[in-house]
This record gives sequence, C-alpha cells and structure tokens, in this order.
Amino acid sequence: MPPSAPASFRAALRPWWQAARPPFYIATLGPLTLGFTASIKFGGSPRPALFALILFASFLVHAATNMADDLFDHLQGVDAGAGIGGSRVIQEGAITPRALVLALALLYGLALASAFVIVHFSGRPGLWVLIIFAALSSFFYVAPPIKYGHRALGELMVFINMGLIMTVGTFLALAEAWDKRIVALALPVSFMVANILYFQSLPEMEIDRAVGKITLAGRLGPVRAALAQALWWPLVWLLMATLWLAGLAAWPALLGLLTLPLHLSALEKIRAAAAGDWPGLDRHGHLVRKLYLFNSLALILGVALS
Repeated sequence: MPPSAPASFRAALRPWWQAARPPFYIATLGPLTLGFTASIKFGGSPRPALFALILFASFLVHAATNMADDLFDHLQGVDAGAGIGGSRVIQEGAITPRALVLALALLYGLALASAFVIVHFSGRPGLWVLIIFAALSSFFYVAPPIKYGHRALGELMVFINMGLIMTVGTFLALAEAWDKRIVALALPVSFMVANILYFQSLPEMEIDRAVGKITLAGRLGPVRAALAQALWWPLVWLLMATLWLAGLAAWPALLGLLTLPLHLSALEKIRAAAAGDWPGLDRHGHLVRKLYLFNSLALILGVALS
C-alpha cells in the first residue's frame, strides 16, 4: 500500500529538519527577545510585526549557518569517519551537497529580502553594517578561506554575532533612540550563547584535532577546557548580579542561580568524559541548553520588571 501524501511529505521534510537543527534555535531566540524587551522598557513602543520579521530572518540565517557547516565540513573531510559533528545528513545520504547549496541560496536570499524590509521600517540604514557582518560570519564559520570555526574563534564570533549583534541590532531596529545600557544587558546572554557552542565542541576535541580543526576547547586541552567550563557560568551569574545591583535588571535576574545543579551536573559529566569517553559527552549537551534557556528567561524577566 503506497504511503499517503502527508506521510510522504513528512518523510521528505525529516532530513531537512535534521539539517536545520531547530533545538539550537533557542540560542537565537534569547538575544532577540532581550533586545525586544529592552526596546520597550527604554521608552519604545511595541512593534510586534517588525519583531516577528526579525525572528523570521534570524531563524533563516541560523538554519543557513547549520547547513553551511554541514556542507563545508563535509567538503573538507571534517565530519567523515568517526566524526560526530553536524547533522550527518550528507553522511547518511539523506541530502546531497548540491541540494544543500540550493537550500543555502534560498535561505540567504529570503533573509536578505527580509533585511531590506526590516531596515526600511526601522529607519536605520546603519543596520546594514551589522547585517552584512553577521551574514558573512554565518557563511564563513567553516567555509574557506576564512573558516574561523577551525581557528579557535568560533566562541568569540558567536559572542559577537549571536550575543551582541542580535541583542543590540534588535534594539536598534525597534527602539526610538539609542541607549548604551543595551550593551551591558547583552553581555550575559552573549556569554551564555557562546557556551552552547563551547560545550558542544568538548566531545569532539580529539576528533577535530585529528582532522586539523582547532576549536577553543582543543587549543586549551582537556584540563584547561574543563576549567573554562567550570568558570563560565559563575561569570554569567556575576554579570547578572551586577546588572541587578546597577538597577538595570530586577530581582528575577538572580533566579539564574537556581540552575547551579545543572551546571554541577554538566561538570560531573565532563569529569566522567575525561576518564576516556569524550565523544560520550555529546549526549549531555541538553544540560547547557537548559542552563541557557532558564538563565536567558531570568534575564529577560529581570529587564521587563526593572
């Protein structure tokens, strides 16, 4: 009996869903929502339609970044063999490299069209500087000749693009006037989103090094990489407490401290991985995504109630 049309459509869509990696879109949602909340808090008027378009365009670029990562790491042999990185859609034969190229053209094209509308209705042509920088950073994450993700610069660029630029850019697009306080608010969420990438790179340290890909964790080495993870979230909580002390965020920003058990659990998983199973750490990435989700919500709520 032939499959029904809806079943066939779902089967065809499944590998694209896998390639897009939607669970990681929370990394995009947090900074954008923070910028939107701050734009209202600092004297702007809600512009939900424009914010919805910003979300749409940002998700398109996030999906394109993930697919470009799959494509160029495949072409450079990074995800071959025992590699656990990427979505594995090419390695599994679910999507061809040519199809990914066409998908990238479509995604970046739609994002560019959306950017024209966003800049027009925001009335801030200067946003093009941030948009172009972010778009190029998205493509050249692993694409040659820059491929900064292979040069231990991935976390820094995520900090800048998915933290500072997304938060500040959303604020600029929606707010009536510039307010330097938005930069201070963006710092904690920038460190949070960078840690998603950092933790994700820990299981692949040895695999990446074997194929010539140098990540920040790989450059630090297992001992110092584990120490960096141990210090990362206390720094985030210190920044959020500073915002509270400065009056930029209300007490809910301190609720992030309640996620300390998640942080300790992640550190315990790292200690176990250091005993000889770094690739096994890959299945515990949900711990850092939960840390990010709860802490970004605490920060946004703190700003909303300040």
